[in-house]
Amino acid sequence: MTPTTLEARWQQLNARLGVPEALRDTTFRQLAAAYEGSGRHYHTLTHIRTLLETQAQHPEPLHDPEVVQLAVWFHDAVYNPLRDDNEVRSAQLAQEFMAKTSLPAERRQRVVFLIERTKDHTQPQPATDTDLHFFLDADLQILGAAEADYWQYARQVRQEYRLVPDILYRRGRRQVLEKLLLTPVLYQTPGFRQRLDAAARLNLQAELRQWEKGGL
Repeated sequence: MTPTTLEARWQQLNARLGVPEALRDTTFRQLAAAYEGSGRHYHTLTHIRTLLETQAQHPEPLHDPEVVQLAVWFHDAVYNPLRDDNEVRSAQLAQEFMAKTSLPAERRQRVVFLIERTKDHTQPQPATDTDLHFFLDADLQILGAAEADYWQYARQVRQEYRLVPDILYRRGRRQVLEKLLLTPVLYQTPGFRQRLDAAARLNLQAELRQWEKGGL
């Protein structure tokens, strides 16, 4: 899927939701500019493309696929590695967009909820919320990627935190890796868990060992 096709997917989604064309165009440019900012290396339009493709290939139908797609588009729209409120601010940006549409309040709140749940994937999740489970698992699938892809991801994240000194980044990254490894359930859905859990834990352990040796 090329960036042009990404825009086409955005247009198709918003056409189904009855969003005016001018608002669609303006918002796509805003999102594209955010995701392709100079400080982005992993959290880019490529990440959005991956999640949208994953949804398209998902074997089980979602209850509200359009809400999930909106959450995909906005979930990393605000990304400042030096702040801890990116998810809230991304959700606010989504709210500002949806307030200009005819999307019902219940669906708007679902988009906000999905985005805000990405703040900490290790927290217990509502047991029956299968759309949330899919969204979180798709967002976290990079952890179980092939070894070369995982290391590329790890280096890209380090680039995004380039303003953080190595000694501080190493400490923080190790805490993140250890927390993920201690999480009994990394993936909420059986399919993701079966395909990715073992590989994800191996990747996380390998990166943790690398930081214990000094760095990537």
